[in-house]
Amino acid sequence: MDMTDQSHWQLLRRQYLGEISALCFLPLPTHFSSLPLLLAGTGSQILVYDLVSGKIIRSFPVFEGIRVHGISVEHFHKPMPASALAFRIAVFGERRVKLFSLQIESDTPHKPFLDMELTLIHALPKFGHWVLDVCFLKNGATSSEDACHLAIGCSDNSIYFWDISRCNIFSEVKCAERCLLYSMRMLGNDIESLRIASGTIFNEIVVWKVVHQNHSTNLRSNAEDHVPLTSNEDFLIPGSKYKDTLISRLVGHEGSIFRIAWFSNGMKLVSVSDDRSARIWEVQADKGVSCKDRVNHLAGPVLFGHSARIWDCCIYDSLIITAGEDCTCRVWDHDGRELNVIKEHIGRGVWRCLYDPCSSLLVTAGFDSAIKLHKIYTSSKGLEETTASEDFSDRKELFALSIPNTSGRGGLMDSKSEYVRCLHFSREDSLYVATNNGYLYHASLYNNEALKWTELARISEEAPIICMDLLSKFTYPAGGFEDWIAVGDGKGRMTIVLVVGTGGSPKVESTLTWPAEKERHLLGSYWCKSLDNRFIFTSDPGGGLKLWKLCHNSHSASLIGRGSCDVSLIAEYASCFGMRIMCVDASFDEELLVCGDIRGNLLLFSLPRGLLCGTSIAAEVKASPVNYFKGAHGVSSVSSVSIYSPSSDQVEIRSTGADGCICYLQHNRDMLNLEFIGMKQVKELSAIRSVFTTTDQSDDFAVGNYAVGFASANFIIWNLTTGTKVLDITCGGWRRPHSYYLGDLPEMMNCFSFVKDDVIYIHRNWVPESDRQIYPRNLHLQFHGREVHSLCFIYGHSLCSSDEDQGLVSESSWIATGCEDGTVRLTRYEPGMENWLSSQHLGEHVGGSAVRSVCSVSKMHIFVPASSGMPNVVYRQNGTLEDRDPFILISVGAKRVVTAWKQMITMSNNGVDSVCRETDKKNVNNLRGPSTENVSSFSFQWLSTDMPFKHTSYAKRQCTKEVLETDEDLSTTTSDAVSVELLSSRCRKKEANLCPEDDLENDWRYLDVTAFLVKECGSRISVCFVIVACSDATVTLRALVLPFRLWFDVALLAPLSSPVLALQHVVIPKVLPSNGNIQIGSLYLAITGSTDGSIGIWDLTECVENFMRQISGLQMENCMEFQKRPRTGRGSQGGRWWRSIGSHSAKKKPHNCDLIGKTNTGLVSVGRTESDNKMENQVYGTSETSLSGKGNAQVPLQVDNQASFVSGSKKDDLSPEPSVLVALHVLGNVHQSGVNCLNVSDVQDLRSPDSRFSFYIISGGDDQAINCLRCDLKINPMIENTQNMSMKIHCSTLPVAANKCNGHCLIKKHHQMQFYKVDKIISAHSSAVKGIWTDGSWVFSVGLDQRVRCWKLGNDRLSECAHLIISVPEPEALDVRTCGRNHYQIAVAGRGMQMIEFRPSNGMIK
Repeated sequence: MDMTDQSHWQLLRRQYLGEISALCFLPLPTHFSSLPLLLAGTGSQILVYDLVSGKIIRSFPVFEGIRVHGISVEHFHKPMPASALAFRIAVFGERRVKLFSLQIESDTPHKPFLDMELTLIHALPKFGHWVLDVCFLKNGATSSEDACHLAIGCSDNSIYFWDISRCNIFSEVKCAERCLLYSMRMLGNDIESLRIASGTIFNEIVVWKVVHQNHSTNLRSNAEDHVPLTSNEDFLIPGSKYKDTLISRLVGHEGSIFRIAWFSNGMKLVSVSDDRSARIWEVQADKGVSCKDRVNHLAGPVLFGHSARIWDCCIYDSLIITAGEDCTCRVWDHDGRELNVIKEHIGRGVWRCLYDPCSSLLVTAGFDSAIKLHKIYTSSKGLEETTASEDFSDRKELFALSIPNTSGRGGLMDSKSEYVRCLHFSREDSLYVATNNGYLYHASLYNNEALKWTELARISEEAPIICMDLLSKFTYPAGGFEDWIAVGDGKGRMTIVLVVGTGGSPKVESTLTWPAEKERHLLGSYWCKSLDNRFIFTSDPGGGLKLWKLCHNSHSASLIGRGSCDVSLIAEYASCFGMRIMCVDASFDEELLVCGDIRGNLLLFSLPRGLLCGTSIAAEVKASPVNYFKGAHGVSSVSSVSIYSPSSDQVEIRSTGADGCICYLQHNRDMLNLEFIGMKQVKELSAIRSVFTTTDQSDDFAVGNYAVGFASANFIIWNLTTGTKVLDITCGGWRRPHSYYLGDLPEMMNCFSFVKDDVIYIHRNWVPESDRQIYPRNLHLQFHGREVHSLCFIYGHSLCSSDEDQGLVSESSWIATGCEDGTVRLTRYEPGMENWLSSQHLGEHVGGSAVRSVCSVSKMHIFVPASSGMPNVVYRQNGTLEDRDPFILISVGAKRVVTAWKQMITMSNNGVDSVCRETDKKNVNNLRGPSTENVSSFSFQWLSTDMPFKHTSYAKRQCTKEVLETDEDLSTTTSDAVSVELLSSRCRKKEANLCPEDDLENDWRYLDVTAFLVKECGSRISVCFVIVACSDATVTLRALVLPFRLWFDVALLAPLSSPVLALQHVVIPKVLPSNGNIQIGSLYLAITGSTDGSIGIWDLTECVENFMRQISGLQMENCMEFQKRPRTGRGSQGGRWWRSIGSHSAKKKPHNCDLIGKTNTGLVSVGRTESDNKMENQVYGTSETSLSGKGNAQVPLQVDNQASFVSGSKKDDLSPEPSVLVALHVLGNVHQSGVNCLNVSDVQDLRSPDSRFSFYIISGGDDQAINCLRCDLKINPMIENTQNMSMKIHCSTLPVAANKCNGHCLIKKHHQMQFYKVDKIISAHSSAVKGIWTDGSWVFSVGLDQRVRCWKLGNDRLSECAHLIISVPEPEALDVRTCGRNHYQIAVAGRGMQMIEFRPSNGMIK
């Protein structure tokens, strides 16, 4: 079989994940469904959704490479046999219109959608201008309900009439207002009643209609697809039956008109514009009268509220809906009042909105690929969004209460007035209230008419109540309850009140009071559910925390009586920061106590089990923190902390704060360290009070997390799983007394109370039925809201190497993407499904800076130091390490930000990594499906963020410029490290002249990145070497030392004359042929593609090996880890200062610091026992960093001040600046313009006795060309006296104009490299090539022409085998995953992302 025969191979178009560009309802008969179907256009396909279940039914491709702009549905459906229906649907995009028949078959009313088929009726010929609207029209002369014609409105303000039965265009009408349009909307059932509203480029709306033309002949052509559609000079086509008549001209907008919507009776329309306004117009004209000079003005107020352009609108009897670029959808009444604002989309805005008045459903869709379904309803007070369906909207109750002593008193309050200090829900119908006069009340909430107050106790007559906490238990039968209320007053006394009862009849069972603090020093009381009602914590203003043990006489949990001293102080905890403790959580099993203070710090204390279980108390324990985390929430208060244990040796901690962030940390019991593993910013909330996790396990509702907090003056519940707003209540802010209570489904079970003007307001929505619909809800997966610049597959072998070795390749794919908005996401694709499976937001770059490139690195390369002795340190590359190698994801972008992400390891109960069980699961019926059990277990957590210090790039350019001026021939320069001592001094002398360049600092950005992992054999330390290319024409080799998160500048690759756009690396094993090809090291090469069309080859081997030698001298027992929190989000402490090792002295280590724990690895946790200023020096102090080197090799390093080494070596051992490398070889004029993309195939061992290896370099450029090079490399065996050998270098420039020309270089004593030009395709694409990939056998490329092309690489030729038009506009990146022999998954990203599969055409993978 001829491998290049295109008929034998095929590219299969799979799902597109991107912007939603069209929405349309498909009404169904009531016996089919109570709700209509939803048709959504995305890319070149339409999606069909069932609104009852909220799930996708089918997806249908309708175009090739053309985005769906609109969908029109014929309102009449044609009944078919066997309980089936047929609808005609017109889909249009750009200049194309297609007419389809959608058939829906149903067997039973309970399962209405067993089968659905979309059949093409006809594809209309290509029009001369873009199609803006399509309308079905009936024949007015007959009584038939079937539509006979299609009216197609184009952007040149013309209407074409298409005869559906004859399949031809029988008439064309052009409006007298001859201009281009941004929008058009038609209204009418037949040609005679058709009304057209055209939004012109002159910011006007021209309203016109079509009338019969006198003395016209009906010229109907039998031609179909060859009808001429180009316009002529006259707007009336000779022989046309119809002509235009102007009705009105609507003037008032100050910008382009993007959307127009007609009112149902045709007397009003609403328009939205670039001027950020929506306007309501009345359209009135005498029947049959041409009014060319008639100008109508506004019929109502101008709707202002959007902060950006408005894209879409719709108008109905009672409301107007607008959607805009500010990612909001706003609901208005006809008087111009803004009734509701929905803001749940991200990115470039909400493209489409759609409202169904029959079901009160509002659908919004936008650039972020999300389709969100809301329920809204009208009331006498206006319109408001509900969180549940309209059927039980009456269950939303509003209470307005006053405490008993003030219910009958009016007027202003004075110093003796009683007011509310604390509120606390125990259940949805039970609220406890504490006042300043020391009273404790209980309110039983039945309904608005029946409320019951109960005065439980007067805690204090001398001082107000300061704090209150509640622990509720359900132990009694028949709905009984047991509430433990802890109340603290201004005198420092603590009171425990036990309230029991059934229904709404509370009764005080017992009370207990004791002095807990000095007067005015008791600020907080805290129960912990894990400790039950036996222990309670109290806090003071100075960071002190006390643990009290309540002594019970029986298991009934009743106390002795008032005034008895059945309480003991068993422990005191002192914060090393001296700040007030705001929240606590304790774990009995983990013996751990976590606290959060008012300044964003987290503290860990030991909570021994023996302390809690001890029966006798000899003396209280005074404890200091075993670890801490300073500034977890910046300087904002910590609101809540919680502890949970995913594995036997790891404890995870989650905290929320007033900075609007959720922080995740990990505590290792053995190493006693506290590691920051992630942060979630909830931008919709300015302060998060807590995170609530649902416990409902039904299949109908998604189990997820909810963020509860405040945004300005509003209380908000935000669904973190679906990204939707559950509740929004204006309350005045979090500083007022408030309380909330959530049920298993917060969308239907939520209570919130707050105090305002001496009145307690209670909002309750409690629907215990589990069969109700939840609104708002997500119908389609949310993705990036802006353009995707880069993507990479997370390969299966890096997830589970054992399964890969057995040949079990999972068809599920994980793809990491980086976006213009600075976010990084992890998206999962499952073959055979109608949609992408999931998309997880990993995090965001500093300040939202754009992510330009991402890469993953998992394969560990072993470094064997020479001092270890060659025979004793033999290590095979495929060997198994003692510890699991890190799997790192690197993302780079604007502002020269580098962020590293680490794979999260989640262990199952049997000790096997859950990700490894993800390989192609099959159920008992042998049907493949997604395994939702372990989807959430695979993710990445934030590892480290790196930003260069000020003036870095300018200094690098000056240094390398001087180096290049001394080199006459770049191609003959060695790759040895260039001494930079003189250059460093020169750079420091020029520091005063950096001001003119400082203005460009924010414009510099990283353009590409590649990375590889190296680990010394037998060492715990591994190094991730990261090569980054910057827009200032510099390329830097950086090192991330793990697990300490230390960043170093290792070397600077002397730049070419222009910036580098593409980066790749190659790692070639060094083997000993005489010993069975045993690997003794690796050769590290970097390959760069520049904007001038050149490709450079760089040797990094010596820099990498020298750095690893220095790292091997690290004294781990003195290593302290300080860089912990990602520098992004609210509450961040700002930027950081960088210090050069040799040019700055270290701050002295603070005195009086206690070493709390020391592990077998030598990692030390440091605590504070004295004043705060000593603690500040300890946390932010920078100690001098030096690494003890071996031999005479020196590696110049640079380190962040927040991560420091403590070593006994002298600082003179290291140079203060990075070394400068020059290229081994530069291949000039490979492309006529910039090298946009570059890829290197896997290294192939040629199995020759002299250790020969080969790999391909494939590149694509702006010149639309693809170039293929082959590199053959011969490794000369290393011997012990290689350091004394003289180096021989011979390089001949590779002439790229001739095929199979080669040059050879004998480089650095031990390897020889030869280049061959394999082939060059001059016009591989009709536009710039943006992405390319090869494995040495196949080449896949994508260009701005929206084509993916497959090339066969064989016999030193590139032969095209297949191509495919994709749905991704403006593609920017491509990556490929090998699934089997001649079977590949291809992911393309740009404005969205799409998956393509490549396999043999017969469907068999060979």
